[in-house]
Amino acid sequence: MSSTAPEAPLPDKEVDLGTWYDEVLKRAELIDVRYGVKGFVVYRPNAMRIVKRIYEMFEGELESGGHLPMLLPLVIPMANFRRETEHVKGFEDQVFYITEAGEKPLDEKLVVRPTSETAIYPMLSLWIHSYSDLPLRLYQSVAVYRHETKATRPLLRGREFLWIETHDAFADEVGAKSQIMDDLQVAKKVYDELGLAFLVVEREPYDKFPGAESSYAYDALLPNGNVLQIATTHYLGDHFTKAFDVTFVDRDGNRRNPRSTCFGIGISRTLAALIMTHGDKYGLVLPFGLSVHDVVIVPIPHKGIVEDVMAKARQLEDKLRAAGFNVYLDDSEDTPGDKFYHWDMLGVPARIEIGRREVEGKFVTLYRRDERTREKVKDEDLQDRLHALSKEILNNIRDRAWERLRNSISDAASRDDIERLAGEGRIIRANFCGRDECAQEIKEKTGYEVRGRRVDVEEKPDGNCAWCGRPASRVVYMAKAY
Repeated sequence: MSSTAPEAPLPDKEVDLGTWYDEVLKRAELIDVRYGVKGFVVYRPNAMRIVKRIYEMFEGELESGGHLPMLLPLVIPMANFRRETEHVKGFEDQVFYITEAGEKPLDEKLVVRPTSETAIYPMLSLWIHSYSDLPLRLYQSVAVYRHETKATRPLLRGREFLWIETHDAFADEVGAKSQIMDDLQVAKKVYDELGLAFLVVEREPYDKFPGAESSYAYDALLPNGNVLQIATTHYLGDHFTKAFDVTFVDRDGNRRNPRSTCFGIGISRTLAALIMTHGDKYGLVLPFGLSVHDVVIVPIPHKGIVEDVMAKARQLEDKLRAAGFNVYLDDSEDTPGDKFYHWDMLGVPARIEIGRREVEGKFVTLYRRDERTREKVKDEDLQDRLHALSKEILNNIRDRAWERLRNSISDAASRDDIERLAGEGRIIRANFCGRDECAQEIKEKTGYEVRGRRVDVEEKPDGNCAWCGRPASRVVYMAKAY
């Protein structure tokens, strides 16, 4: 560890989330924005350690559900990109093109992957022939590229971002729609393990993924009241399989188009949600398994007992590592205060402090990052306490996130309610007519978007549309979104 003198306190994220976020990205050495190309950032090792773990969590869940890894090329032939008209219309203003190699024009313009439907389906037409080839579940962990025209912000909205995308094909609609439910469960399980709170919504028909019949999304709540879409899954029907001539022979000998789905998991955005949701004025707050280390040992040597302090610290490091803990002994020359500041900033969940009292009393002082509290733990009880603490910290930060989400939702019965609650930065639950025109007017007047109806709970309208007064067809949630 290099010397890290304490800087000025971080701003209050409840008051100025943007400045707090930028400062944490810099001070925790997560993201460097000085690359020199707008919308492209550098992920530093402290960020990539977390990213790698998030990838592992999702990939493990996908593979346990039958998905197989693959890797498609970065570039897509323009002819393929144009074959599904609704899809190309949805992305044509965002794509990067490759038109030259050196100074020589290419024979065909290439699209840099904004998503991979138009890359995978020409291959599926070669791989799928019979019902015995289905279901087919594939995924890849890659970066995608979109020329965002809105203001970019690291991890939240960029022109290059990390994600996982699945591409699945099934013999019928039942199998495909069952996969959608499985996708939602995969996301729920991992986001629960990250301690994130979220709304699971079906997007409105006019707000679907281009080329989809229905779209479902996970919206995470950020501390400023905005929501961030961190994962989406889509039922594509036979739109893409028809467009790309993907067919199979069923058990009765008939040739048919498979039904398909896709699932996009925003790794960059999940990292942003993790940072913003749990962090505090001292930096990151992370559960076990996400930080650079789960446990850091900080010796506090005193004259005449230095060797005893270090001996106990090394002995504990060896025992904890043998027990499977990701532990690090900070024996640098920095002061204990500088070490505390540094490891707090990086969100290390647990810290063991060892000084004269701890050596003589055969205990350690155990510090937990989420609550910033200390307790005495007997040497022989330390491993059991750390195992318990790993669960306590995750449960604590998860409970705090869900409490914030529940407390952020308010009901609106009228246009005045919507405008007032939007001004207060609330998430709004309201009866809605389902019309695109109504949603557009809400956005123009308030900056809020109709995010969709909940799919994890059943909610029925009990009156007219809160905005326009027409008959309501559903209960929806409205929020300001990145």
